Amino acid sequence: MDTLTTVIGIFVGILFVVLLLAAIAPKAYVVQRSIIINKPRQQVFNYVKYLRNMDHYSKWVMMDPNKSMAYTGTDGTEGYNAAWDSQMKQAGKGHQTIDKIIDGERIDIRVVFIKPFAGVADTYIATQQVTTDTTTVKWAFASKMPFPMNAMLLFVNMDKMLGADIEESLNNLKRVLEQQ
Repeated sequence: MDTLTTVIGIFVGILFVVLLLAAIAPKAYVVQRSIIINKPRQQVFNYVKYLRNMDHYSKWVMMDPNKSMAYTGTDGTEGYNAAWDSQMKQAGKGHQTIDKIIDGERIDIRVVFIKPFAGVADTYIATQQVTTDTTTVKWAFASKMPFPMNAMLLFVNMDKMLGADIEESLNNLKRVLEQQ
């Protein structure tokens, strides 16, 4: 009986610590990166507003070239949806939908992850003119983690982890556009 009491006590203690950490941990995170592309703002925007163009620059979309894809609506317009399903665990299954477009400035996209983990992220790609032939592109990714899973945010640096993927994607975008 003493061993069982000790095991239960340890389990309750661990559970208490996890719940305490989750109570003080952030519930949401935002990751953003930007890059300067040597192309006019409207040309850059006209490229990034089409989700299918992510096939050429997004690290996440390019991860599994064998994934199955399904599209609904007209690409480059509000309501367009691109759904993916991959056998690769890292790519998983989900869909992204264009929520809002401010022509020449910003595209808002809602990303819904189904597997390997369920979740929702709001992301946007914004363009800002630096000169007539130079554009800053900013890509931001925001999401929330439910209690008590949010305790992981104390130990996982989402800015570093996702930021590296966004940087790689933006560098790909720069290369693609500047070669046009």
